[in-house]
Amino acid sequence: MTFILVAVEQELSPNDLPDFRLDYTGVGKINAAVKTLAIIKEFSPSLIINYGTAGSLNKTLTGLVEVSHFVQRDMDATALGFALGQTPFDAIGEIQFGGHGVSCGSGDSFVTETPKLETDLVDMEAYAMAKVCYQHHVDFKCFKYISDNADAGAHDDWAENVARGKKLFIEKMRDFSGTIQPRHIP
Repeated sequence: MTFILVAVEQELSPNDLPDFRLDYTGVGKINAAVKTLAIIKEFSPSLIINYGTAGSLNKTLTGLVEVSHFVQRDMDATALGFALGQTPFDAIGEIQFGGHGVSCGSGDSFVTETPKLETDLVDMEAYAMAKVCYQHHVDFKCFKYISDNADAGAHDDWAENVARGKKLFIEKMRDFSGTIQPRHIP
């Protein structure tokens, strides 16, 4: 079984893809982790697909992109000697599912200026979903629609563009097939 998880209904509704199971995580890493784990425990999916919007830090990226590299952008324990994005005493840092997508830094803040940790995109949920899937041996795919440039105008851009990616994602799901193997990067 394949499950699609999105943060909020503005990004995708169940009627948009009636042949797929769809649920909402809510905004942020904790909500995303809790919902992803609940879906795995209740339904045992073979694949979870995350669709949502993201801010782009790479100005060459537009439209719908596939994400394969996930980091936690707001974990900063550098004062303790850990790398930016690394959770202290946690062997799982960066996670990669597949190898042909872009990188995404997830954090519990809406980005309006360039963060310290360099990634192609920023969002608020993908890393949490990827980590839970990795830990529970569930395949994970992630598609993000570039809704804004993660700058001072990000909120207005997001509000204007959130509905545009839905059509592209629906088209992508019509062609969908395949699974991928996860790995974490120490």
